Amino acid sequence: MTRNDNDKTPSLVPAPGDIHPLRRFTDARVALGRAGTSLPTRAHLDFLHDHARARDAVWATPDLDGLGSRLESAGMPVVRLRSAAPDRAVYLRRPDLGRRLADEDAGRLRGLAAPEAAGGGRSRVGIVVADGLSAMAIDVNAAPVVLGLGQALRDQGLDVAPVALVEQGRVAIGDAIGEALGLALVIVLIGERPGLSAADSLGCYVTWAPRPGTPDSARNCVSNIRLGGLDPERAVASIASLVQGICRSRVSGVALAAAIGQRRE
Repeated sequence: MTRNDNDKTPSLVPAPGDIHPLRRFTDARVALGRAGTSLPTRAHLDFLHDHARARDAVWATPDLDGLGSRLESAGMPVVRLRSAAPDRAVYLRRPDLGRRLADEDAGRLRGLAAPEAAGGGRSRVGIVVADGLSAMAIDVNAAPVVLGLGQALRDQGLDVAPVALVEQGRVAIGDAIGEALGLALVIVLIGERPGLSAADSLGCYVTWAPRPGTPDSARNCVSNIRLGGLDPERAVASIASLVQGICRSRVSGVALAAAIGQRRE
């Protein structure tokens, strides 16, 4: 606080210099300006626009048909699945249903398990794409990430299962899919909860030996995959490197750091 030399009443310290240049470093709402006691009209309209985009991202339906066609044309087989949530409204109210496969899909998926998986071995990795809380994230970012990741995993000598495209899915639905297919590791790409500065952010969760009931502490996350954050090409490199470390250590989540530390010692 400072005091006015004339009336000696306290006043706020003025902002140091011009902070508008800071806006080029962040999508956050900084240096918006004022119009009297309110925001300028442009800042207010931008807020309403971004809020509407966030709501649309949550309620919209991703183009999984288009994504599936694009992946199949690139030689990546896909399987379409649904969670136990019957529609979007129920999905948003009941997160638990989004973590479980629909009964008919769970049985169908077990028929796709590799013979060695059915016999108790775990040799394959799987990629799951779930709409999550942003259809926009799937439509914009999923295809380049899945295509790049599929090639990166094959370059590591890994056997990649058919890509699972899941409607009304949460992160943990990858555990049910991983168990049904007998996967050694599952990679879940999911639309992240949209904010007012990013409605198209894709998240990635990697889990070793997935099975229902796996705690979130047993997962590793790569987040904010989008052109304004971690772009798809760099995200693929980060996820592939993470997968390599997990397969070597045979653990994921908080246990991975400890395993890596032990190897370095």
